Amino acid sequence: MITGSLFLIHTCSLLLGLTAGFVMHRSDYCMAGMFRDAFLFKNTFMLRTLLLQIVITMAIFEIARLSGLLPLYPFPLLGFPSLANLAGGFLFGLGMVLAGGCVVGTLYKMGGGSTISLAAFLGLIAGSGLYAEMHPRWSAFMKATTFSQNYLTLPQLADLSPSLFVAPIVLAAALLFGKGAKKDFWQRPSQVRGYLQPWKTACTLALATLVSYLLLGMPLGITTTYAKMAAMLENLAAPGHVSRLPFYQIMSLDIVHPASGAVLRGGPGPRFDSIWAIQFPVIAGIVLGSMISAILLREFTMHARAPVRQYVMACCGGIILGLASRMSPACNIWHLMGGLPILALQSLLFLLGLIPGSWAGSKIITFVILRQRSGPAG
Repeated sequence: MITGSLFLIHTCSLLLGLTAGFVMHRSDYCMAGMFRDAFLFKNTFMLRTLLLQIVITMAIFEIARLSGLLPLYPFPLLGFPSLANLAGGFLFGLGMVLAGGCVVGTLYKMGGGSTISLAAFLGLIAGSGLYAEMHPRWSAFMKATTFSQNYLTLPQLADLSPSLFVAPIVLAAALLFGKGAKKDFWQRPSQVRGYLQPWKTACTLALATLVSYLLLGMPLGITTTYAKMAAMLENLAAPGHVSRLPFYQIMSLDIVHPASGAVLRGGPGPRFDSIWAIQFPVIAGIVLGSMISAILLREFTMHARAPVRQYVMACCGGIILGLASRMSPACNIWHLMGGLPILALQSLLFLLGLIPGSWAGSKIITFVILRQRSGPAG
């Protein structure tokens, strides 16, 4: 029974990852780029598609909840709101702009052949491992700054039905989108073969998130497996040290799978557990889906001719991302695609930190580019 359930989970996660990687590559759907372009170029086109995705996800989540299809609501692994969510969100925004991609953008760009994204990916693993060393202190800070241990979402805090929040938000967004549709602000002119309009990717990802919630019991998430990868690599060289780190002993997932009744348990430690079964196929699927897209378009190529400074910045950004994804905890995909649609308090705080963090990252990039163009002083 459990073996069959894990095979189902593996297959579902892989298909979701393949789908996400394929469509994100076709439309260059990168959240880091969305925020960077808004701050650097005052271009909010891609941010509009992200808003569309969040609103659609919010609506279909609520429909599924009202239909009794979401027995795990709010979903597992959500925590109580804390200043750690705000601080982690700020660092995450900073890191993803410097890395040139978020935890998922890095994957699909790497699948398309980007060696700079490969540097960011390695940084992500390193940063995730680095967090394990500071976990006891950060965990203490998180507990000391927790606002409430009774409420996970805004509707719970207000003691109101989620529908009373979702309905007006969706209605307001529909009116905004309706006005925008008349101005044709959803279409991006492109002569590139195989280009997928970003609004189509937004709709696809919203449906993929719902499928994940229905079949896996939670929305898409991958960053705990980055920590697992770090633990596995470190375990090869220093198993005694790994076994002494409290972070790697945590069992953050302990639920009964709603579709099969199987018990799913797992954590960030170097184990092939249920978290690995859920998240690793998504990671592999995103890379493979993007690679398939690039090969079909005859665009797949790997080159390493970028300036060394760019690789260093991407790797450093990845390290910050890895740290921030554990400090938040979780990433922009988990919070913006999963937590924000149910108005999770952690996710709202994460977003409040992410915005200024992205602004700070954009300013650093501007400084680096200007310095690079000006060259050394004569």
